[in-house]
Amino acid sequence: MKSKQKSLDKYVLYLETLSSSTINSLDQYVAENVRFKDPFNDVMGSDKMKAVFLHMFDNVEDVKFKVHRIYRNNDGGCLEWTFCGRLMNRNWSFDGTSIIILDNNGFVSEHIDHWDAASSFFETIPILGWMIKLIRKKIMITNDLK
Repeated sequence: MKSKQKSLDKYVLYLETLSSSTINSLDQYVAENVRFKDPFNDVMGSDKMKAVFLHMFDNVEDVKFKVHRIYRNNDGGCLEWTFCGRLMNRNWSFDGTSIIILDNNGFVSEHIDHWDAASSFFETIPILGWMIKLIRKKIMITNDLK
């Protein structure tokens, strides 16, 4: 278990220092058949995961991940993080979590991101955002219930 936790720590450091120039180092941390999933992608294989990250760097400037908390278990752990960047010349920031599963060799076999794409992304798009906010307002429970 200790070697898996060291592998998790190294992967966290890699994510926190991730840049377009460090993408090719991903193979040092993930299994060849790694599954990466987020609200927009669900891919298998380290090359496809690299492609997702490269696409992010092609479209988002000043990308930075900051991991705030790591919850550990025998298979890996859960990361709480904040993502910051600039999208379409606007600051963009949101919080999320990642479930990280390590194989027996300490490589990441699954990296599953969870974050609210509706409020963190879609609501920032002018017309679509207005519609999502309207729908959210209709279905949410208000403070009137106190």
